Amino acid sequence: MKVVFVSNFYNHHQAPFSEAMNELTKGQFRFVATKPIREERLKMGWGGEDTPDFVIKSYESKENSDICQKLIDEADVVIIGSAPKSLLNNRLKNKKLTFYYSERIYKKKPKLYIFLVWLVQNATRIMRHKNLYILCASAYTSADYAKTFTFLDKAYKWGYFTRLNSYDNVDEIINGKDPASILWAGRFINWKHPELALEVAERLIADGYDFKLKMIGTGVLEEHIKDLIEKKGLTNNVEMLGSMKPHEVREHMEKSEIFLFTSDRNEGWGAVLNESMNSACAVVAGHAIGSVPFLIEHGENGLIYEDGNVEDLYNKVKWLLDHPEERAMMGKNAYKIMTEEWNAENAARKLLELADKLLNGEYKASPFKTGVCSKAERLSDSWFKTHHKKGMNV
Repeated sequence: MKVVFVSNFYNHHQAPFSEAMNELTKGQFRFVATKPIREERLKMGWGGEDTPDFVIKSYESKENSDICQKLIDEADVVIIGSAPKSLLNNRLKNKKLTFYYSERIYKKKPKLYIFLVWLVQNATRIMRHKNLYILCASAYTSADYAKTFTFLDKAYKWGYFTRLNSYDNVDEIINGKDPASILWAGRFINWKHPELALEVAERLIADGYDFKLKMIGTGVLEEHIKDLIEKKGLTNNVEMLGSMKPHEVREHMEKSEIFLFTSDRNEGWGAVLNESMNSACAVVAGHAIGSVPFLIEHGENGLIYEDGNVEDLYNKVKWLLDHPEERAMMGKNAYKIMTEEWNAENAARKLLELADKLLNGEYKASPFKTGVCSKAERLSDSWFKTHHKKGMNV
C-alpha cells in the first residue's frame, strides 16, 4: 500500500510514526514537507534528527514540488496535516482515500459569524467527498467539526506519537525517581500557564511540604516567572532549567515523580503528555488539553483537573504527594498504555488496517473498539465537570 503523509515540516514528533509506516509498507511511504522548520522551533532543539530518504521537501525546488504532487495524486492513502489543502484537489476529485489530520478548530470559543464563514467556505466541499475522513489529533476535534456538519461518523481517534522508550523494568524507573519531585515543561507563554505551577508550589510550601519543582523551557513569560519565583520566596523549592533538547527533557521526566500539564484549550494535542506518561510520571493535567481525554483514565493512569480551577489542580498534586503507592501505580499504568496502545508502531498498524477496510468497502464505524483509530466521540468542553459530579473524588 502506497501511503503519503503531508505536513508542514518533518520533526521529532512525526518521525516515529513515519518510520513505523515506512517499515510496515516496506518502503512505500513518503513524507512530504511543505515548509522549513521555524527559527523558534530550531532554538528549542527541533530538527536535530537526520532526515530519512522517505522525506521530500516540496519547497526546495520546482522539481520537488512536481514530484510531491504526483505522489499525492497517485498514492493509495494520503494523510494531510498542516499543509495547503489545495494539494488534494486532484485526489478528492478522483475520490481517493484521504485522511485529514487535525487538532480542534475552535481553540477559541467560536462566534456565530466565524462559524458561518467556515461553514460556507469548507463544509459543502468537504461533505461531498465520501472517501475523506478525519484523524482527530484532539479529543475535541470530532465535536468541533460536527458543529459544521462535517465528518459526521467519519472521525477517528488519533494524535501525535512521540518516540517510545521501553524499559526492562519500569518499577526500577519509578523507584529511582527523585523523592517529591515535580516537573513542568513547555514554552513560557500565556496559554500554557506556567504561573499555575508556581501557585501550586506556593501552597505546598504553606502547607509544609518538602518538594522540588523543576521548570524547563523558554518564552516571553520567562523573566516574569523568574520574578515571581523571587517575589514569592520560592527559590529553595523551584528551579528553572532553561531550554533543552527533547532527549534531555525525557531524562528529567524519568527522574520526576509528578508531571504538571497546565495548558488550557489552546493546547491542541500536547506531546509532553505522551512523553511524561511514557516516562512513568504520575501526571496532573487540565481537562481542556486535546490529548488528555484520549490518554488519561482519571484515577487509573493519571489525574485530570478542571481547566481553570487552581484549587482542583492543587488538591490533586497534594493528593499524589500524600499517596506514594497510588502515585507509583498511576505512573506504571501510564507507561503501560503508551507502550501497549498509544505509540507510533501501533498507530501505523491500525491505520493500515483501517485504510484496507475502507478501500475494500468494509466501512462500518471502525474495526477497533478503543484506542487509536477507534471511533472519536463528540466530546463536550464541559465533560469533566459533568463526570466529576458523578463521584470522581480524587
